Amino acid sequence: MKKVLIISTSLRNNANSEILAHETERGAKDAGHQVEFITLKDKEIKFCKGCLACQKLGKCVINDDANEITSKMKEADVIVWATPVYYYEMAGQMKTLIDRANSLFATGKNFSEVYLITTCADSTKGVVQTVINGVNGWIACFDGVKLCGYIDGCSLEAPNEASERKDLLEQAYNMGKNI
Repeated sequence: MKKVLIISTSLRNNANSEILAHETERGAKDAGHQVEFITLKDKEIKFCKGCLACQKLGKCVINDDANEITSKMKEADVIVWATPVYYYEMAGQMKTLIDRANSLFATGKNFSEVYLITTCADSTKGVVQTVINGVNGWIACFDGVKLCGYIDGCSLEAPNEASERKDLLEQAYNMGKNI
């Protein structure tokens, strides 16, 4: 049994990336894993100041929701990021949380597997590649961590469209099931 943390970074109601993240959650639970689902909706996460105090303290000096989420990231075996693609990159709130997770370099981490769920309006396959590059830049800073899978959910323009895409729902469920 693995400890799986799913972080949904979309702030939109009925977000396509969050719909797929819940399917991944269902698959991971069906596989017998312990799963926690976090959404960044209504979370206060300020920008990193670059002070590096977290390297000595083991947590950020900014008192907001990022410290609690980062603590959960540290304890997870698997992290699943779910993000809409904005201008061919991860959502800003995801990048801000990644920046705020800088304390993990000093305190260590459990996770060795990272998965990624992306959704976008663009119909071009491969739009996810820039997000993969960003995630790989983050995980390259940790020994023994790798991107184990991703979902390229393109052609999703309106909220809740993913709930009608059986191909993506099945892919998300199977990703969770095979974590």
